[in-house]
Amino acid sequence: MTTTDAESVTLRRLLDVVLRLGTERQVEPVLRQVVDAARELTGAGYAAIGVPDGAGGFERFLTAGVDSATWARIGALPRTHGLLGAVLCEPRALRLADIRADPRFLGYPAAHPDMVAFLAVPILAGGEVVAELFLTNPAGGPEFSDAALRVVEALAGHAALAVVTAQRQERLRELSIVAERTRIARELHDSVTQTLFSLSLAAESAVTLAGPAAPDGLTGQLDRVRDLAQLGLDELRELVDTLRPAELGRDGLASALRTRVDLLRAVHGTPIVLHTRVSRPLDEVLGRELLKIGNEALGNALRHAGEARVSVSLEVAVSLEVGEAARLVVTDDGGGFDLAATLRTTRRLGLTSMRERAEALGGTLRIDTAPGAGTAVTCEVPLS
Repeated sequence: MTTTDAESVTLRRLLDVVLRLGTERQVEPVLRQVVDAARELTGAGYAAIGVPDGAGGFERFLTAGVDSATWARIGALPRTHGLLGAVLCEPRALRLADIRADPRFLGYPAAHPDMVAFLAVPILAGGEVVAELFLTNPAGGPEFSDAALRVVEALAGHAALAVVTAQRQERLRELSIVAERTRIARELHDSVTQTLFSLSLAAESAVTLAGPAAPDGLTGQLDRVRDLAQLGLDELRELVDTLRPAELGRDGLASALRTRVDLLRAVHGTPIVLHTRVSRPLDEVLGRELLKIGNEALGNALRHAGEARVSVSLEVAVSLEVGEAARLVVTDDGGGFDLAATLRTTRRLGLTSMRERAEALGGTLRIDTAPGAGTAVTCEVPLS
């Protein structure tokens, strides 16, 4: 096959990929088609595509050429540091004959395949990197050719529109789901919750009207109706709370916490005190993760602390250990629990997820509790 024939075949394959990308409406299939096509079109031994999350990691990271067993042994997703971070900060193509010779290369993790020749091409939309293609070990020579670079850049140019379109479609679907969940939560709260509450009161009144002369069986059944109505009311309140999503909003974490606390007070009828002392807006990613931690801790307190009083505080303060830090504390004066025993026997409290979120932000999560002593959840995250 002549050079012209080979280029013609490559262009036809590229056109086929572009046409297929135009039909996709989900991000993951778009990324999968792009990374597979990049590997096929360049003859690369390995290929990967990563979508940065803006917080030092990748929101998504797909590979081609790496078998599942090897990928499992490699472990955690790569971070956006070293050479991977450099190409994200400098949005232009990078071609290396030997990746290991670059001073920004930090080495491979254990079980990682041996990779030498390297090609990175950004997928840009509006001047920002929405994804990055990484290719290594071309089959046709010691490094990637000019032709390989051109075809990957052409693929990246078409992929940008497909990725952004798919992201928008997914966001629209998410917004539609959120709107529907909010509507259902509102209707459940306004109708079914009130009906169950009325049923509970009616059963209580029936017990009173029956008086002491009522048969034991009748009183027992009325008590059972009242208890079941209260149980259904509690479960429905928890369901309503789950359906209503927590959004950071334009006014930041303090405002979102205030909105959340107001909702929980209304739904659960529990006194919740909120204190905030934040002198400046927090980073959006940090705020969103702290809100999730706060929601989990609040949910635990409301589910397990009975009639206890709950307190939430958020402040930005200076710590000797980490300097300026955001500190979120959720406390209750309920019955507390045996933390070690709970961690051994159940995962329902979400303690692991809260700690993982805090550690992913470079912070810490501490839980102070004991039977009869209430519970305090403290999350501290450095702002530097």
